[in-house]
Amino acid sequence: MGGYFSSYGVVLALFAIGLVIVTGALAVNRALRPSRPTPEKLLTYECGVDPVGEGWAQSQIRYYVFTYLYVVFAVDAVFLFPWATVFAAPGFGTATLVEMFVFLGFIALGILYAWRKRVLTWT
Repeated sequence: MGGYFSSYGVVLALFAIGLVIVTGALAVNRALRPSRPTPEKLLTYECGVDPVGEGWAQSQIRYYVFTYLYVVFAVDAVFLFPWATVFAAPGFGTATLVEMFVFLGFIALGILYAWRKRVLTWT
């Protein structure tokens, strides 16, 4: 039982060392940097345009939909790599092939739904 918990101790020690390194680097950066705030430096700056008016602007929902679709497909790609390694293992071929086609079928249904709702058109 001691060997089981000692591996957790190693992970905890590495996490603590990493936390000390990051905290130390940030503290050294704060101690060494110059700090001369002026009203011009504290202004919001975007794309070289001075802020005028309120900070409220409307944006179209399709940008968010494209972002969500990208995240979904990125997660799907992450699931394809372990599937490829398990598929090559002896005794798992047919079961993993069927499971992956079910998974890809759900993804295809999502794409078809987005296409039918005209979410994928950029106009």
